[in-house]
Amino acid sequence: MGKEWLGAPAAASLLGIRLKTLYGLINSGHVPAYKIGRLIRLRRTEVMAYVERCRIRPGTLGHLYPPGDKGPRRGVDL
Repeated sequence: MGKEWLGAPAAASLLGIRLKTLYGLINSGHVPAYKIGRLIRLRRTEVMAYVERCRIRPGTLGHLYPPGDKGPRRGVDL
């Protein structure tokens, strides 16, 4: 198998998630996958594109802080 293609266990490991979670992402259409014979294969570029779609934009986590709290301050360790 070339570097372009990943097996499901390798893709789950790359994403840092359980194999069952990866299968859920595939089943829901969030991560494209291919069934070749009895094997499920994923393109590395498509897995990485999924990661980019999951990127959090700065300023979008305000819902995690109580009203009046502006969130972490600069120079403060979490």
